[in-house]
Amino acid sequence: MMEYGYGYGHGGHHWGVLIVLIVAAVVLAGALTWIIVTLRHQRAVPGHAGAGPEGIPTTSALSILDERFARGEIDAEEYKSRRDRLRQKE
Repeated sequence: MMEYGYGYGHGGHHWGVLIVLIVAAVVLAGALTWIIVTLRHQRAVPGHAGAGPEGIPTTSALSILDERFARGEIDAEEYKSRRDRLRQKE
């Protein structure tokens, strides 16, 4: 009697091939997800202090200067000098 069905002439199903294909699909989906997340993260990095939708920084130079002065990184004279130069550029 002749057997019909799937298989390589043995009449049995090759579950190993199916498992390998499922694992490969999961790995491919994970790799694509990782690539997309990495690329989106890299586009947002240039703003550091809260990037807008296209990597545009939302923190102004004057507010950064204010923060540096508040932390004590620069003294009052340097703060005033840099603040005046920033206001001249605007």
